[in-house]
Formats: sequence, structure tokens, C-alpha cells
Amino acid sequence: MIYNLLYPHVESFSALNLLRYITFRTGAALLTALIISFVLGAPLIRWLKSKQVEGQPIRDDGPASHLVTKKGTPTMGGVLILFSLTLSTLLWANLANHYIWVVVLVTLSYGLLGAYDDYLKLTKRSHRGLSGKKKLLIQLIIAGIAVWYVDDVVPHKLSHALTFPFIKDFFLNLGWFYIPWGILVIAGASNAVNLTDGLDGLAIVPVIIAATCFTIISYLVGNHIFAKYLQIHYVEHVGELCVFMGALIGAGLGFLWFNAPPARVFMGDTGSLAVGGALGCIGVITKHEIVLAIVGGLFVLETASVILQVGYYKLTKKRIFLMAPIHHHFEKKGWAESTIVIRFWIIATILALVGLSTLKIR
Repeated sequence: MIYNLLYPHVESFSALNLLRYITFRTGAALLTALIISFVLGAPLIRWLKSKQVEGQPIRDDGPASHLVTKKGTPTMGGVLILFSLTLSTLLWANLANHYIWVVVLVTLSYGLLGAYDDYLKLTKRSHRGLSGKKKLLIQLIIAGIAVWYVDDVVPHKLSHALTFPFIKDFFLNLGWFYIPWGILVIAGASNAVNLTDGLDGLAIVPVIIAATCFTIISYLVGNHIFAKYLQIHYVEHVGELCVFMGALIGAGLGFLWFNAPPARVFMGDTGSLAVGGALGCIGVITKHEIVLAIVGGLFVLETASVILQVGYYKLTKKRIFLMAPIHHHFEKKGWAESTIVIRFWIIATILALVGLSTLKIR
């Protein structure tokens, strides 16, 4: 909004020339989202506590310590992320860019779905909200619309294309199978972050790390000179997504201030489904879906642990892990929550560095 309103007057006010730089607006979006989160965080938590007297419902079959340490903590803190992220993006992004609107709408749609799920959990006083099948169906529909639109507006040679890390000048044309692939990436990323969100600060820091990586990737993919130098596929206008990712980093840092152990608020499905969907959508638009799986490898690990646990139990009536997702397995083994969280952050950082290395090693 600021860009669209003020930049046309750059000839009258030379200082407005700063607005043409994506890097400047990315930094501004980050700081704006961070400030909004700091200002609104405490009042929002007080309001959520007033409405959620008993806080988020705690699973009876989960780690016993959660019934004590997490009882009474309000959920739906993802509202803070969504508000600061959306407002900051609308303020600093070029609103004529169609990619910005795709990512914002996917994020908000998934956030609304998550909010409804959280609302049902609170009113039913159960950790089970909207049925898994209904929730997944809605996620698939939203992702399908987004992928269809993105695939229609990307450069023709990249339409239906799957690119690969470490390989230059090659892509696999999936044809119409690209639509289901893109849907899988967006919905899968959303649910993967949702599964990871089980301990204080466990999900939001890897989200910030992944967002930082894709800020860099978006900038390079959207810059013809850098894309040519690194021999990665150039996608015009994608660089503007840096502003959105900067806002996501700022919103994530602001939320972490209140979610750091011991958490004063949980993001709930409101936040986890939304930010996961945002990362998946960015991966599809930048044509770096496989790199997203590397950068977000921690989320993949958490999801794989659930799939393996469920599948193995159905076949043998035995469990691989003491509890899934895998962070609960380590809790059951006696690891301190802070130990699990920090070690998982380290894993997320290492995977992010591996993901970024794919930009140069080709």
C-alpha cells in the first residue's frame, strides 16, 4: 500500500526512491510485523485468557507433564501472527503483484480453517476439533485453486515443471500431474508444521529459519542476473515475495517472544496451518518444492514419524516410537522439553544450510 501510494511521486521526493528496493521494503516489513506483535501481543493474550478460562485442551494420552505445565495456557495465538503478517505485507508489498495475493489468501484461508478447528476444540473441551477428513478436504481445495492459478501465470517454459536441486538447466514436465504435486506440497507443508507444533517454541523457530531461507531464494529466483549466475530458473516478479517472507520472519519473532518457554500462548491450528501453508505456497511459486523439503526437513521428520507409527501399528499392533510425533517420543524417554526444542532447532539450522547450498552446487 505504501509502495503503491507513494512510489509514483518519486520524482517529487527523491527519498521515496528507497521504496523501489525490495531489500528495503523487506526489512521494513520485518520491523513493522515485529513492532505490531510486541504492541498487540500482551493485550491479545489477556483477551484470549478471558475467553479461554481453562486454556487449550490437553491430551490425556500425552506426556503427563503437559497436564501440569501447559494447563490453562490459551491457544489461537496464531491470530497475532496472521494480523501482523498480513498488515505488514499489505503496507510494504507491491499490491499489483499477483504472487503476493496468492500467498496472502492461502495463508488467511488456512488460518481461518485452523481458527475454526481451534474454536471447536475449545467449545467441546477436547483435543479433537474438525474431523481430519473435512479439514484435509478444505486444505486440498484451497491448495488446488492456488496451484492452478500459479501454474497459469508462471513463465510458459516452467508451467507444469518440477525443478531439481544440484542439477542445472533441467526440469521435469509433469503435465497436469503438476497440479496434484503442488497441492501435496502446500497441504503437506501446512500439516507438517501443525504436527511439529507440540512444544514451546518448537515450531515457530524452524518456521523463521525456513522463511529466512526462502527470503533469499525468492530474491535470487526473481533477479535475472543472480538467477543466471547461479544457474537457477528465473521466475519474473517472484522477488516481491521477499516482502511477505520478511513480514513472516518479523511476525514469527514477535510471536516467539510470548511463545518462548514457558509459553504464555500457543499458536494453535490458527497459526500452524497458516504458516505451513504459506511456506508450501512459496515453495511452489519459486519452483523450489524439493528444496523446501530439505530446508523444512524437521517438519518432514515429524510427519514421517506419525505416518510410520500409524502404519506400523495397523500392521503389527505394535509401536515404533513411545509416542508420535517424534518430539513426544523423546519426552517419554525423559528428555527435558528445553533440550528437545534446542536440539531440534539445531537440526533445522543444519538442514537450512544444506538447502541453501543447493543454490550454488550445480
